[in-house]
Amino acid sequence: MKAVIPVAGVGTRLRPHTHTQPKPLIPVAGKPILGHIIESLLKVGITQQVFVVGYLRDKIQAYIEEEYKDLIQAEFIVQEPRRGLGHALWVARKTFKKENEILIMLGDTIIFGHEIQALLAMEGAVLGVHDVDNPREFGVAVLNENRVVKKLIEKPVIPTSNLALVGIYKISQISTFVGVLEEMAKADLPLHEEYLLTNALMEMVKKGVEFRTLRIENWFDCGRKQSLLDANRILLERIEKLDTYSFPNSVIIHPVHIGKGCRISNSIVGPYVAIADNAVIQESIVKNSILGAYSTLKTIMLDHSVVGSDTVLKGNQTSLNIGDNTEIDFGN
Repeated sequence: MKAVIPVAGVGTRLRPHTHTQPKPLIPVAGKPILGHIIESLLKVGITQQVFVVGYLRDKIQAYIEEEYKDLIQAEFIVQEPRRGLGHALWVARKTFKKENEILIMLGDTIIFGHEIQALLAMEGAVLGVHDVDNPREFGVAVLNENRVVKKLIEKPVIPTSNLALVGIYKISQISTFVGVLEEMAKADLPLHEEYLLTNALMEMVKKGVEFRTLRIENWFDCGRKQSLLDANRILLERIEKLDTYSFPNSVIIHPVHIGKGCRISNSIVGPYVAIADNAVIQESIVKNSILGAYSTLKTIMLDHSVVGSDTVLKGNQTSLNIGDNTEIDFGN
């Protein structure tokens, strides 16, 4: 089976970090989001992986080729212009039109391998879903009395279901899927509108394709700061073997991940902190945060924060000297 992974988006909800870094390469628990996705797919034996790239595509391709060139058969398809997930699949259609089934995984969604395996074990077309409090923010599935999908709606104004689509889809009847994508691409949408994958799947339902659903318990939508930090916390908790760290006059409170070449002194770090390589922390307290590579903290208290690479924070909570493309929130 092939997996198709759309990673072309700009990631506006994670700005300023995505001004210079594609969203799939933002680190979570010591590894880029995309690394977690690739390795979850490898755990279920999926080595053929198609990446639909666009924004900062050279960085994504370089990361994949450097870290996974001997482990996966990677194909790269450029989506330009970027007109939504439905358009991304249409652009990539030639890579999977001869397949019996494909798996689609969104590039900002982390799902563990055992849940992917459970979805793959189900016959036919399957959509991963999760009960959410605010279905207006998602595509949702409405089921009939036989638990088969009867309707798919993107961000409903008045939701009739709280079953959100969580970014994993097993598609069978590939010829029907490709045909729907072809029909969708012919539609003359206004430039600001996108071709939605949810709508394409709904067209398949109308053509008689049966979609079943699987509730995904461990689902991490890493498209926003809060969900990124939630994923970081939970994934750090799942690390079976914690590394032992020792730094001068410092206290490390697990679970944490500290990258190579980091220098920490006179500080308290943790819990739930992930620090990329070559960061410097001096006389600071850091918890529940993600720090990028080569970032520097001096005499500061940091909580519930995401700090990009090559960023310098000095002083205290009321005095900062910081470069471009960085967000700071000192609110209560």
